[in-house]
Amino acid sequence: MKRVAIIQSNYIPWKGYFDLINKVDEVILYDSVQYTRRDWRNRNQIQTANGPTWLSIPVLVKGKYFQKINETKICDSRWAEKHWKSIYYNYSNACFFEKTNSQFFEFYQVAKNFSHLSEINHFFIKNICEILNIKTKISFSMDYDLVGGKSERLLNLCLQTKATTYLSGPAAKSYLDESLFQSNGINIEWMDYNGYPLYKQIHSQPFVHALSIIDLLFNVGVENAPKYMLSF
Repeated sequence: MKRVAIIQSNYIPWKGYFDLINKVDEVILYDSVQYTRRDWRNRNQIQTANGPTWLSIPVLVKGKYFQKINETKICDSRWAEKHWKSIYYNYSNACFFEKTNSQFFEFYQVAKNFSHLSEINHFFIKNICEILNIKTKISFSMDYDLVGGKSERLLNLCLQTKATTYLSGPAAKSYLDESLFQSNGINIEWMDYNGYPLYKQIHSQPFVHALSIIDLLFNVGVENAPKYMLSF
């Protein structure tokens, strides 16, 4: 029995992204598909005194309408310094910031040297998985053969990884051909993101779930974080 998930890489993703990873044996970062603007690939949100704000990595998009995620390049190397300053300013008084900030500072020192968005995303995803003690194998869609339409490509990735179950996010319900998977002996399960417990966020605002996981780590700490997730 092998459970697989196939997801596009996101920048410092929210807790649900890591719950999905933690529920499978292998996750494939599906970055050999078209980059989408104003999406989660190059940005995520953190909490501030004035509510959620975006941290966005500047990427080259002009005239590159059909570029793939793993072809997308960074256009301003100062992004990492700016993001860390914003994180420090907004989370330095969080309960567990002192225990975690040096590690993330080092992550940003390394990440600023990458030239491609996929490299940055994978670097943060891999290291945050290690922080959370998530042991799931991380692989890349470019390492496999991609053929067919949307559902066919996902099916073929599952077949190549010898998956018996494909765990998908709920957004794919609008296009995924479930019968195609079933006829090939692969069961489909849908990730349910309902039921996350609340925790004390540093800024006195209405609680926001859809923030980068760094909000959870800085507010409750690495050891307590699994209590506020769904896969542990």
